[in-house]
Amino acid sequence: MSDLMLFSGNANPELSNRIAEYLGVPLSKIALSTFPDGEISCKIEEDIRGRDIYLIQPTCPPVNDNLMQLLVMIDSCKRASAERVTAVMPYFGYARQDRKDEGRVPITAKMVANLIARAGADRVLTMDLHAAQIQGFFDVPVDHLYAAPVLNEHFLSLNIPSEELVIASPDEGSIKRALGHVKRLGGEVAIIDKRRTSAEETVQANVIGAPVKDKIVLMFDDMISTAGSICGAAKVLHSLGAREIHVATTHAVLCGPAVQRLEAANLASIVCTDSIPLTDEQILPQTKVLTIAHLLGEAVKRIHRNESISRLFR
Repeated sequence: MSDLMLFSGNANPELSNRIAEYLGVPLSKIALSTFPDGEISCKIEEDIRGRDIYLIQPTCPPVNDNLMQLLVMIDSCKRASAERVTAVMPYFGYARQDRKDEGRVPITAKMVANLIARAGADRVLTMDLHAAQIQGFFDVPVDHLYAAPVLNEHFLSLNIPSEELVIASPDEGSIKRALGHVKRLGGEVAIIDKRRTSAEETVQANVIGAPVKDKIVLMFDDMISTAGSICGAAKVLHSLGAREIHVATTHAVLCGPAVQRLEAANLASIVCTDSIPLTDEQILPQTKVLTIAHLLGEAVKRIHRNESISRLFR
């Protein structure tokens, strides 16, 4: 591991420290600052010539600032003659704009992938992309991790009887994810019929599949942004007599009215990972934050040693 060097951006230093602790490798020194006009300044304060570099920087809010900081860090490392630069992005911003669903709109997921590759990243390590096909947008190798083992371990520790458990998919796009959790946790599957009325608003109509009356319901999603979909689904489940509703997500973006909606949704628990740092205002009494540092740290170790990543999930 002597050639491996970890650098942290400003987006999530707590997660970076946990990854470094898992690997037993100290975070290397980097100076990041902002000029008076808002431009980002970066200086690598250690010799990195010929080294294997890992830049830990999720592009979470403020998305544009954190993305630009990542690009500047990559360029700094390439110009300092690093052997290989891997962008460790637990959360990949702009992932929701992954296709043209109407005329005259961009595909920003592809544009950001191009920016990262052109800046000089040799590899990308990320987790729970909004759409798995985004891996194909990159012209460099992408290692795509899943937080499902961490979330499943938490719910298995609750010892919920299988006959009382229903895994609900908050929309048709999450059915495959729900089925995967059923294989590990047991229970039955229900699907919320969701209709999108605009970019910000959705309407939940009814539940298809297993009955939820007097059941403990778990809902999994890759991210919670404004929480409109997940809280709308919870309202439908409550109206049908669900006994408890637990919500789990990899990326707790929690922007706009999300916290107020979650607070009013009468949820037994809100489980998320530390892919995105949460402020005190975003953490409710029923919030449980699980760390993914060991998953990311093990992936970094395996990439550095040219070992298989897929074995992590077997």
